[in-house]
Amino acid sequence: MKTRFYAVYLSALAFLLVTSCASLRTAAFDQYSYQKGTEIKVDASRLMDKATMSYDSQKAAIENLQAELEKMVEYEKNKPDNKISYAMWKMIANPDKNFIAGFLKRWKDKGTLSSFFIKEAKGQTVEALDLILQYEGKKDPAAEKRLQGMLGIQ
Repeated sequence: MKTRFYAVYLSALAFLLVTSCASLRTAAFDQYSYQKGTEIKVDASRLMDKATMSYDSQKAAIENLQAELEKMVEYEKNKPDNKISYAMWKMIANPDKNFIAGFLKRWKDKGTLSSFFIKEAKGQTVEALDLILQYEGKKDPAAEKRLQGMLGIQ
């Protein structure tokens, strides 16, 4: 009788722990997200190096990268337990932020960009993409905290 009581008690406790932690869940590792994120990082970095040339001369590559960013945001939006990755991809793809989409907007507005500006913007963009790739690859609390800090989520 005593053993049965403990079994029921432990089962109830385990159930409560699992259900109470539901809001703390994180999406599992996703090979597609990691691979596409890596491709976007490489493509963005290479394209940013070309910003000393006219925007119009790179228009096809720019439109392709913008489409890849849009696809990534849409993909991340529909994954369960993926709030942080989705928010980060939205920020990276936002033309009003200082990441790749904002860089492309500035390039379009100015026509060409200086090497100094490209170097600074590229560093910031690559750092943001590295953070999200580290998070996608590990899904560990340290990487999550770095992303939350960048996003202003606590």
